Amino acid sequence: MPQSAYLANLHEVGINDIESVGGKNASLGEMLQNLTKLGIQIPGGFIITVAAYREFISYNKLDEEIRSIINNITLDDIESLRRGGLQARQLLKNAKFPKDLSEAIINKYYELSKNYDQDMTDVAVRSSATAEDLPDASFAGQQETYLNVRGPAQLMNAVRNCFASIFTDRAISYRQSFGYDHFSIGLSVCIQKMVRSDLGASGVAFSIDTESGFKDVVVINASFGLGEMIVQGSVSPDEYIVFKPTLTENFKPIIEKKLGIKDKMMVYGDDPDERVKIIPTERNYRDRFCLTDNTIIKLAKWVTQIEAYYTNLKQKWCPMDVEWAIDGLSKELFIVQARPETIHSQKDHNIITEYKLNNENRNEKIILKGIAVGDKVGSGNVNILYSLDKRVTEGHVFKEGDVLVTDMTDPDWEPIMKKASAIITNKGGRTCHAAIVARELGVPAIVGTLNATEELKEGQLVTVSCGEGDEGIVYKGEIAFEKIETRLNDLPKVKTPLMLNVASPSMAFNFSHLPNSGVGLAREEFIINNYIQIHPLALLQHKKINDEALTAIIEKRIKGFENEEEFFINKLSFGIARIASAFYPNKVIVRFSDFKSNEYYNLLGGNYFEPKEENPMIGWRGASRYYSKEYKEAFGMECKAIKKVREEMGLKNVVVMIPFCRTVTELLKVHEVMQEFGLKRGENGLELFLMAELPSNVIMADEFSKHIDGFSIGSNDLTQLTLGLDRDSSLVAHIYDERNEAVKGMIKMLIETAKKNKVKVGICGQGPSDFPDFAQFLVDLGIDSISVTPDSLVKTIKAISEVENK
Repeated sequence: MPQSAYLANLHEVGINDIESVGGKNASLGEMLQNLTKLGIQIPGGFIITVAAYREFISYNKLDEEIRSIINNITLDDIESLRRGGLQARQLLKNAKFPKDLSEAIINKYYELSKNYDQDMTDVAVRSSATAEDLPDASFAGQQETYLNVRGPAQLMNAVRNCFASIFTDRAISYRQSFGYDHFSIGLSVCIQKMVRSDLGASGVAFSIDTESGFKDVVVINASFGLGEMIVQGSVSPDEYIVFKPTLTENFKPIIEKKLGIKDKMMVYGDDPDERVKIIPTERNYRDRFCLTDNTIIKLAKWVTQIEAYYTNLKQKWCPMDVEWAIDGLSKELFIVQARPETIHSQKDHNIITEYKLNNENRNEKIILKGIAVGDKVGSGNVNILYSLDKRVTEGHVFKEGDVLVTDMTDPDWEPIMKKASAIITNKGGRTCHAAIVARELGVPAIVGTLNATEELKEGQLVTVSCGEGDEGIVYKGEIAFEKIETRLNDLPKVKTPLMLNVASPSMAFNFSHLPNSGVGLAREEFIINNYIQIHPLALLQHKKINDEALTAIIEKRIKGFENEEEFFINKLSFGIARIASAFYPNKVIVRFSDFKSNEYYNLLGGNYFEPKEENPMIGWRGASRYYSKEYKEAFGMECKAIKKVREEMGLKNVVVMIPFCRTVTELLKVHEVMQEFGLKRGENGLELFLMAELPSNVIMADEFSKHIDGFSIGSNDLTQLTLGLDRDSSLVAHIYDERNEAVKGMIKMLIETAKKNKVKVGICGQGPSDFPDFAQFLVDLGIDSISVTPDSLVKTIKAISEVENK
């Protein structure tokens, strides 16, 4: 620390100065000293130390008076908390600075202004508490930030308000619940040069997935204007996800881009009394991503470097929560805050907790959806609150276990959020205040629903589910659920490689913690159905069809992307990449699309392109589509998406698989089409598997083996076609059994032929987990891998362990 006990330059402090400058300021100083040489830009500034805060308290003799006010607060009574907090803050706001201290602060401000060739420069004034970023209490949003502060009068006022913010209602409530003494915690203030993000963009980035704790990604939230809008939850920001392991190898692994709802932005105010104001975002900006791909990559690299620096410093993994801003004048990127992430870095991934809803027909009970925060489930009666004052004026009571429904929360709501069984907001993204506090409290929350306050009725009983992926779902009534906890250390070790069948990209990060040897089946249909929702040919040809309604939907859906083809390729590649990155570097076998014509028909615009077939199950599906002149162009987009994932993102663990390929001639035709669109077996290590689901695949396995790297047995179709029955027909369902001797004979023949030809062979289906004797049959034959759904993994491990131990 420099000589002056009350003031310090930001670049003169470091991580060992937390007691005197607070967590955030120590962190900023540490980065200025050590990371600027890596090219990471951080705006300069100075610090008013904890000693200055204590001098301010002592000079105004506030200690005893504030202690008495705080001790008289009844914490469970929100009114008592509000009254006491207000009294304490008013005492600080009305207090005076010692003359020499205020002069020193003002002179330091003029010195900073001079560094930027200005008389009175614009600064951000932020508080930083000594306990704010301790691992057991992250104190999210506990203290204040004041933006675009200019001139001595505004500056001293902002500093005084920062001092007062140590006694906001939520800070008092937080400290009491964590058992901190209000006066052992000190407050320091940072005066930092503003980045003109009011003319650019700003946001938050985490070096970890905040929902699943998956550690190999950087998650970025971005919006136009000053960053407070994201934290307040006033906008739903754009979201970008970048994969760290291939980022360091100079690929461009942007594995997700979601366009937010950025209808408002915070900018500089027009007169001295109005530091900032909120204005509507121009329409052409709303439909654009805030960040270019190059900026996303640059920011992700910086966040990764910051994480690596702190991990080395603390000698343990230290994921980071970073605030960033782009200056609209200079177009330069800056880091304005960085602190350790304090929720998931504490989590024990040896215990896998799943929440399973027990109602098969729950889809009929869906009321609305939004962005899921956490992975829990909660139910209770809806309690709609628009402001905290509603309780005062109308005697509105918020009961323990109610579901809090509101437009958006702010930090003052934290005492109420503690009582809620779940939280639902109209606005906000994954890094808004409601989301951060819900994570800390372990309460399921759904943010950004758009219209929860209109759709839900006061007192209505609902179930809030965050255990079904990225999307949070609100159901009518109370739906029973079970909490399943598995200790991975307790599971037996098995020799047979076990892979997972993963349908939903949004669940992939959660599944990555399970013991696995990769993904045996990732279906493109799920991604097309859920993320694209439009028939690929309708995307490419809708303008020729002259269906205005269809064109309007497509044009709305592809906003943020260059054109229809780019939309399809990007969306499909994002879905595949999320799965591939979750299990990297293990193999992820991606099956090309295998919709039947009746399923394609149900996609938007599908009615213009699909034939009416008598039996779609054995009709125009799988390989026969890919080389047909009618569908080839659409298959080309699938190939381009795979190429993007492997070559642009660096996810070379992706293996492709051809489904429903009837003859060797068909296989060779598909080879040709793949090559035409940039995918060649063997090039850049690309492996090609064949779904073995037709008797012809087994009978001709010797020939097929010459042109592929592996078989994956699709036991559902193989059973159906070996026994000549329609698996959708209830009339013959009793005959359907993959353990039938004829089916087992087919499987045995295939495994033996594959082994002879030195070609890999696995199976993806429920059989091995449902029937231990079937698992034994496969293990005895020496199958190379068994792939099952995540919910049957534990059962399968136990079944295979028994077989192997026999």
